[in-house]
Amino acid sequence: MFDIQRYNPSLADAWNQFVARSKNGTFLIDRNYMDYHQDRFEDCSLVFFRKNRIYALLPANIVGNTLYSHQGLTYGGLIMDEHCTGSMVFQLFTELNAYLVQMGIKHVEYKPTPSIYHVIPAEEDLYALTVCCQAQLTSRDLSSTIVNDHHIPFPESRKSGIRKAKRNQLAIYESDNYAAFWQILHDNLQEKYHISPVHSLDELLLLKSRFPNEIKLYLVQQQDLVLGGCILYITPQVVHVQYISANKKGKELCALDLLFEELILQRYKDLRFFDFGKSTTHTYTELNTQLLFQKEGFGGRAICYDTYEWDVV
Repeated sequence: MFDIQRYNPSLADAWNQFVARSKNGTFLIDRNYMDYHQDRFEDCSLVFFRKNRIYALLPANIVGNTLYSHQGLTYGGLIMDEHCTGSMVFQLFTELNAYLVQMGIKHVEYKPTPSIYHVIPAEEDLYALTVCCQAQLTSRDLSSTIVNDHHIPFPESRKSGIRKAKRNQLAIYESDNYAAFWQILHDNLQEKYHISPVHSLDELLLLKSRFPNEIKLYLVQQQDLVLGGCILYITPQVVHVQYISANKKGKELCALDLLFEELILQRYKDLRFFDFGKSTTHTYTELNTQLLFQKEGFGGRAICYDTYEWDVV
């Protein structure tokens, strides 16, 4: 029923056009985003054709005999459009497993796109995973999300911080000064965790140049002094906070309290969800309670980013 092909660059335009009209894809699945780090991963993305037309996509990479929902992406899974149905997706996974056996794949790790990114319901893959693949949920990362038509009021501690920031004449600017923000972010991550940001400054600038409307930087400044900020990934109904950071003075003056008041209640009030991102570590079982407390203080509540695994037989 399906003609399954491994992705190659000649399919880039068709891939990107399908992602743009899909019900659960975002610009992270666009090849102009995925391929920025193609030197780090052996791409094994799959394209499912039916009647000579693309029916679905699976962004993926391969390590040994394991197929991964692309390890360079936060989420992925099967990318579908409105024509995909439950019974057809079930058949697709049946044929996928047979195809993977032929490839010599023994194991699959799969990260479905969280429901907040679905333009219309898109969980046909979750049923197929459970029944067709006997997949098991193996990790669950905790993110904090605000539903913009049901705001939870800020607590007094946040309101107090906002007042302090305004008394000190802090202001919010959309900016292209990624270098200033990246340095603050880098210094904080080095001091706390002895790590660097996932994206280098050059990578951020490259991605910004490719997706100028989807990637935005907002800075908090006291006159010309940059105190902190955040980088946002903007998808059709979700504003996702990719990076947050403030320097010592920014923390003292509650710069981030002012920043998120403006972003949540003013600049992005018309998008459906405001997602702060994960508060779990790469091992997923360790919860950064201080970071979670900050996000919940703005009204964020739990959304899970899940990983499923199964053995191919």
